Amino acid sequence: MLTIDNLKAYGANVEEGISRCLDDEEFYIDLVKSVIPDERLDELEKYIAEKDFDKAFEVAHALKGMYGNISITPVYEPVCEITELLRDKKDTDYSEYLNRAKEQKQKLVELYNARK
Repeated sequence: MLTIDNLKAYGANVEEGISRCLDDEEFYIDLVKSVIPDERLDELEKYIAEKDFDKAFEVAHALKGMYGNISITPVYEPVCEITELLRDKKDTDYSEYLNRAKEQKQKLVELYNARK
């Protein structure tokens, strides 16, 4: 279950996210819920594997904005790292960042699916 307290414990910068939502906690929670079905991390991984760094950058940049706007820091931080590496079209091993982003996204999904 997504609650303000659970999101804080998860590592989200809840205060910052809520302030972006005009201090409307319910709206903030709704926005966090809206990212749960997003599958662009898999798309990002695919483009990186294909070495299509232009498409990968577009996806990474969109994810950076999405997670940054709602202050989901545990996913935002590794996505930021990926975005900056892709900005320079670096052909490097992205697996550490991708794995961390995907693990943190999975934790968010689990938090969403948890019962009271």
